[in-house]
Amino acid sequence: MNQGPYYGNGGGFYQAAGSQLPPAQPSPQQVQAAQAQYAMSQGMLPLEQSYIENILRLNKGKQATVYMTYERGSSLGTQAYKGIIEAAGRDHLIISEPESGKRYLLLMIYLDYVEFPEEIIYFPQGAATYAPR
Repeated sequence: MNQGPYYGNGGGFYQAAGSQLPPAQPSPQQVQAAQAQYAMSQGMLPLEQSYIENILRLNKGKQATVYMTYERGSSLGTQAYKGIIEAAGRDHLIISEPESGKRYLLLMIYLDYVEFPEEIIYFPQGAATYAPR
């Protein structure tokens, strides 16, 4: 018994002879890969890799001034930390102050901006990539 363009036996549907399937849509992974390839060709980090921690990782070893604003009521207020970028994670940044030997573990939640006295690297060189969030 044929019921409209599709028929089946209770468990699934089968396309009737002569009907056409809609064109196949690319998977989200295929779309993401194409966007990443386009971004790289334009000299940018792919969208899923342009997070601050990844940009900071690309600039590890460079001098930077990190500006942080702490919560109201805190005695710290706004602070600037000048040093060398040692590491960056999703929620933190580690910089070292060569003159004093101090190291700072700074929380990204308080980060306002980062200033570099030289050109920064924004796109990976060669095959250096970081896992997306």
